[in-house]
Amino acid sequence: MKNLLITLSALFLFSSCVSSKMYNELEAKKKECDTRSEELAAGNLALTTRNAELENMLNELRGSAIDLAADTARLGTDIRNLRADYMKMVSRYDDMMKTNTDGTINSEAARQLIRDLQKTRENLIQKEDELRRKEAALNQKSARVVELERMLNAKDSTMQALKNNLVNALIGYKDKGMTVEMKNGKVYVMLEERLLFATGSTVVDPKGVEALRELGKVLEKNPDINVLIEGHTDNVPMKGAGEIKDNWDLSVMRATSVVKILLNSKITPARITAAGRGEFVPIESNETAELRKKNRRIEVILTPKLDEILKVLETN
Repeated sequence: MKNLLITLSALFLFSSCVSSKMYNELEAKKKECDTRSEELAAGNLALTTRNAELENMLNELRGSAIDLAADTARLGTDIRNLRADYMKMVSRYDDMMKTNTDGTINSEAARQLIRDLQKTRENLIQKEDELRRKEAALNQKSARVVELERMLNAKDSTMQALKNNLVNALIGYKDKGMTVEMKNGKVYVMLEERLLFATGSTVVDPKGVEALRELGKVLEKNPDINVLIEGHTDNVPMKGAGEIKDNWDLSVMRATSVVKILLNSKITPARITAAGRGEFVPIESNETAELRKKNRRIEVILTPKLDEILKVLETN
């Protein structure tokens, strides 16, 4: 009996140590996930802001080019008027010289005409130099506008082609909880909970694994696209005291599960980030069970890299 008590005590102590160790590991993992989620959410916001800034910079550049073109046109008109005035004065000077039999000019009117000729000539040379500078600046700005518009159009075409490829590749999942749309220059693949997870679970169902593999095949062929995986929940609090303690945990762990499946393809890990948004970015109200179901989702947000466009802005 004594030996049995000793054995049971040892087992209890061992079990307590293991449970404590697992709990500490899970707590550390949760904190790491929370920190990473915040960093990635901030990174996505920064990228969205940068994209908006890029559009604003292009619009400002277009406006600047238009203003410069107007200034150049006005300057050209001023130069033409100055040339006309200069030629009239030259003609008056020639007429004056013809009437001067001794070849000298002594009158104050003649001397004033010579001064006006010199001043007009200097003004004309100055404006011609200014026109050349403005024309050069206009050509440079126009070239930048053309190049940036080309790159932005190419970006939009790439994203539209990506969306079309995803729609075709995932057509079999259209009625199973997957939608693909394009907005603000990004492609959004939304996967409802029913396609990927059982309620409260972070393990992807076989049908969800199959869908994610098809998604991965398309992303493999688009290496210049960044991939953000966002987990979303409804506002119903998680119950229990297991590994998943709240909706933050659930959203982060589900996003991470999706990432791990996508990484089985040939996608470069550096392209993918995972973030949990919990219940705080709903697409519907949480008033009914049907609406809450729509909020429980994974969003795969595909964003084009802006490196080349930013280089054009920075080097000019």
